[in-house]
Amino acid sequence: MTNRRTTPLETVSVVVPDAALEVFEAALDAVCETVGFFRDPAQEAWRVEGVKRVGAKEAELAASLALAAAVSGVTPAVERQPTAAEGWLARTRAAFPEQFVGRRFAVRGTHLTARPAAGRVTLVLDAGLAFGSGEHGSTRGCLIALEAIASRRPRRILDLGTGSGILAMAAARLLHRPVLATDIEPWSVRVARENAERNRVGHLVRTRLADGWRHPAVRAGGPYDLVFANILARPLCAMAKDLAASLAPGGMAILAGLLAGQARGVLAAHRRQGLRLVRRVPQGAWTTLVVGKANAAQA
Repeated sequence: MTNRRTTPLETVSVVVPDAALEVFEAALDAVCETVGFFRDPAQEAWRVEGVKRVGAKEAELAASLALAAAVSGVTPAVERQPTAAEGWLARTRAAFPEQFVGRRFAVRGTHLTARPAAGRVTLVLDAGLAFGSGEHGSTRGCLIALEAIASRRPRRILDLGTGSGILAMAAARLLHRPVLATDIEPWSVRVARENAERNRVGHLVRTRLADGWRHPAVRAGGPYDLVFANILARPLCAMAKDLAASLAPGGMAILAGLLAGQARGVLAAHRRQGLRLVRRVPQGAWTTLVVGKANAAQA
């Protein structure tokens, strides 16, 4: 008889208002293996939850939550609940059915065995690592935006903050172009690389550990015809100048990770750098912006 031992897990959660969502998501994301957030209409607030190993990274968690509180001015109560490893994975799989996005894409977990839908670009992710990625409004908005501009056939493509690699893989599969996929987290870079191999685009998706626009490979790969930046509102605003400088004439950027109320500020930051709004893709509480750089004929 085999004695299977699983690592004890716990769920750490906070309830925060709209304005504090992104900083507390980032705080939990820095120390947890997976993070999700759910709207509570009754409280007009968000519940942000992260799953981590019991006892792991306690000092980092305390520091991240303290920084989030200082930045947002909100100090929520922190709740902890034990989470059975096998039960968590089962719930994750149940919450990750196949998702159809737009007219062209399908996103499914590795636990699904039925034949893929005909006529769609099917992206396969490990449900244990990609919880909710097919449902998240930011991801859906980016895929819909990509579908809308695919006819332009961008050649040089960057996925900044790639996470699971889903957007890099979507571009590689749909456009048959090479994509540079970067992230500041080594774990995300590894997962993105594994997902690219799983989806048979490992030869097209080149992953790099990189901090935004500072990495030599990111600078050398431009100017870009298409940039994905599914991040958060504050870093998007801070990087607007670098993005504008790194876009080729006629190039476009798909900006996401934005609550609807944050889109105006992010758009204003990019308009100040000479970029124009091409398309807005609302998905529930989230908004994706497509901005473009004028080419010679438009200047």
